[in-house]
Amino acid sequence: MASYILRRILLMVPTLFGVMLISFVVVQFAPGGPVEKVIAELRGTDVAATARISGGTQAGDFASSAAGGGGESGGSAYRGAQGLDPEFIADLERQFGFDKPPVERFLLMLGNYLTFDFGQSYFRDRSVIDLILDKMPVSISLGLWMTLISYLISIPLGIRKAVKDGSMFDIWTSAIIIIAYAIPGFLFAVLLIVLFAGGSFWNVFPLGNLVSDNFDQLSLVGKLLDYFWHLTLPLIALSLSSFATLTLLTKNSFLEEIRKQYVQTARMKGLSDREVLYGHVFRNAMLIIIAGFPGAFISAFFAGSLLIETIFNLDGLGLLGFESVINRDYPIVFGTLYIFSLLALFVNLVSDLTYTWVDPRIDFESRGV
Repeated sequence: MASYILRRILLMVPTLFGVMLISFVVVQFAPGGPVEKVIAELRGTDVAATARISGGTQAGDFASSAAGGGGESGGSAYRGAQGLDPEFIADLERQFGFDKPPVERFLLMLGNYLTFDFGQSYFRDRSVIDLILDKMPVSISLGLWMTLISYLISIPLGIRKAVKDGSMFDIWTSAIIIIAYAIPGFLFAVLLIVLFAGGSFWNVFPLGNLVSDNFDQLSLVGKLLDYFWHLTLPLIALSLSSFATLTLLTKNSFLEEIRKQYVQTARMKGLSDREVLYGHVFRNAMLIIIAGFPGAFISAFFAGSLLIETIFNLDGLGLLGFESVINRDYPIVFGTLYIFSLLALFVNLVSDLTYTWVDPRIDFESRGV
């Protein structure tokens, strides 16, 4: 097992390198960039300027020099740079690090990332790691509670469907699950806002933030109620389509165990159906479901967070990433990508180790995985 873990860790290095390399190359060919964004802001043509939350933009730092320089930069590679002082454009490139060749910039970025030095945000007066740590609680709250709610509902429902396989209960619940799975989460989120968040009908639930402004003044019970009051609509929107996979996985896992010979033997010994189900079948059928919990959490942590956080105006990693892409804030874009990729690789390893822990018969090392 030790050699398997070491092999998996070593494989993370080229995988992470490939992810960062492909992303870096794609960004080089993508239209626009931080220099062009600053130029667009100076000319008043940047439609995404309102997406910035905090100050610290370099446009203000360079505005006076740009206005004072009367030189033409007709040969500039940046759109909208005509009429601006070439020295001003050069200063912008040095500010953003674009005065270096792409290969050198990529190698410098990787060297810094090895020590988790993600640098400073281009358009926010803060370090990337501080921004990520500030936004992390929102995304973790959504991912953790969504996973727990999904397990608490899907597992009992899946067991019931397995016991009632082929009955009207099984058919109707399957139809409801399939319909819920087919509804896009972001579309359902908009519907919830229209109905319950002051859209057109009732203003029952708040939008934005995880807590109210007077959170510190509330009692412990009041803080808990306020916290879940803010989470209600986002969790409903996120969880709508998450039940289908886990419910059907639970049902099929229990059905497979129920049809095995040892279950028939236990029944012949006079055990009741409940004793057979929870004394023998439950332990074996739940192995694959329990082992998949780390992977389910990381999937919930990533999946849907961008749209849901944006729609409900929750200041988490999803919204941070969206604004960073819009603003061409590359340190945040690459920093979050690096952390997410590294976290996903480690969670996959933890998932495999969990499988071997709950079922020692599984041996990835002997399979050469």
